[in-house]
Amino acid sequence: MEKFDVFSILTLLGGLALFLYGMELMGDGLKRLAGGKLESILSKLTANKFKGFLLGFVVTAIIQSSSATTVMLVGFVNSGIMKLGQVISIVLGANIGTTVTAWLLSSSEISGTLWWTKLFKPDTFTPILTAIGVVIIMMSKSDKKKNIASILLGFGILMFGMDAMSGAVNGLKDMPQFQNLLVFFGNNPVMGILVGTLLTAVIQSSSASVGILQAMSLTGAIPFTTAIPIILGQNIGTTITPVVSAITGNTDSKRVAAICVYTKIIGVIIVATVFYILNAIMDFAFMSQAVTPVTIAFVHTLFNIISTVVLFPFLGLIEKLAIKTIKGKKKEETNEFATLDKRFLDMPEFAVEQCHDIVNKMALITKDCIIDSISLIDNGYNEALIKKIRNTEDTVDQYEDKTSTYLVKLGSTQLSAQKSKEVSELLHVVGDVERISDHSVNICDVAEEIHNKGIEFSEQAQKDIMVISRAVRDIINLTFSALELEDLSLAKKVEPLEQVIDRLKRKIKAGHIERLKEGNCTVELGFVLSDLLTNYERVADHCSNIAVCLLEIANGSFDTHEYLNHVKNDGENDFALFYEAYKAKYPLN
Repeated sequence: MEKFDVFSILTLLGGLALFLYGMELMGDGLKRLAGGKLESILSKLTANKFKGFLLGFVVTAIIQSSSATTVMLVGFVNSGIMKLGQVISIVLGANIGTTVTAWLLSSSEISGTLWWTKLFKPDTFTPILTAIGVVIIMMSKSDKKKNIASILLGFGILMFGMDAMSGAVNGLKDMPQFQNLLVFFGNNPVMGILVGTLLTAVIQSSSASVGILQAMSLTGAIPFTTAIPIILGQNIGTTITPVVSAITGNTDSKRVAAICVYTKIIGVIIVATVFYILNAIMDFAFMSQAVTPVTIAFVHTLFNIISTVVLFPFLGLIEKLAIKTIKGKKKEETNEFATLDKRFLDMPEFAVEQCHDIVNKMALITKDCIIDSISLIDNGYNEALIKKIRNTEDTVDQYEDKTSTYLVKLGSTQLSAQKSKEVSELLHVVGDVERISDHSVNICDVAEEIHNKGIEFSEQAQKDIMVISRAVRDIINLTFSALELEDLSLAKKVEPLEQVIDRLKRKIKAGHIERLKEGNCTVELGFVLSDLLTNYERVADHCSNIAVCLLEIANGSFDTHEYLNHVKNDGENDFALFYEAYKAKYPLN
């Protein structure tokens, strides 16, 4: 007869550690394999509650964690990507989706002597899956294959952990103290609910706590009277994760957490009340029987289905209840950097997409800023416009600071090689965009100097400046359109135009020197003209850098220096064709 002693406790703790690590490894592998697609699908969801329910179910069934799904929702609402009303049906779908894990774990109950039934037993397939996972991780360089290996390895470790736990607690069935504890919980369902809630809140996963209960059920000593209230409590305890996640969020994100809590508590109250009233009247015979992993999975699923069916017609009332209990300001300030939510760092692939969006916003602001500064040269001094440009440049600096900091944090997460390179390139793009905004202020300084000193360029110099201003304006529009649309065909046109702008700068400077020799210009005018041309050239250089980064992002193995060294080779990239077209478009008389 096995006994439960200190060594059994150590084995139990080791098994629990393996079980939780396996769940984490498997979930991470599933999320990375999805590559941010699941999060993107959820974030673009319409207000259709039936679609929301189905997506909540599917996403949670795939990533094996309702907690992860609800934390996503907290992040989406906090950053303004989704509205509060959109998340309620998703939460209900996630509640059912999370029960899939319990059914996977119940495979430990498969029995039979035929060879094909033995293949489906964990004792048979778990070592095979684990071995396959290890071999793939050691030999493969593909991120996709490594993610699949993580899923296999995670599931194998999870099942080994469950087996260790069930073996460790086997001796409990013969302990009078354990039997008395089970009788106590059976006679006091409220205490059973509290224990289930506390256990799940501590490990922050209903799937894991249900798995622990399934492991203990293999002793054959846990009756339905004890298991049912614990399962109900486990469903409440899982809400601790979104609650903790929403603490630092805005009012609506806290309301998402409240919705998660309300759907579980209301569901438990309704189901428990009806069930125990019926049990008192009908005295269900199965209550004294021992539960198994399969019956635990069944009870867990049945509760969530009944709870969802009962609550689904009242989604609007649940939303109103959350709004009533979580008070907030009538109008909260909009945080333009809310999409750089730290919660998304746990979904790095999706976070990269959010960074693309914020970089595009930064680029649009910078584009307006530099175009406005060029208009000061073309159309003359405008004090109000100069003030606007300086204020806009301060805003761009904030974008650069917030986005760069977030990208650095994102770079330290577990990203695929391609996404890691993408983060690196985005950092370069952010830096180049910010430098363009700096040059817009420099151009303002030139415009102010021209105005304050009453400087007038010669007629030829004015014509030359109009030509290069037009070329710089066009390279700005071309570059930022390529960035916003991720259009590589536009990006490939930027470098030829940058080369033409360099040529224009050299020719305009040479023309100034000729006029200086002829006495038709002054040295002071030359300094002002040189400052303007230098800023124009630098703006074009940064546009070239951005275009090359776009090409690098699209082509993982692309090399900047190789591209710039061979960019003039006609036939591969049509550089010469574009270069000649731009020369004809921006002629100097």
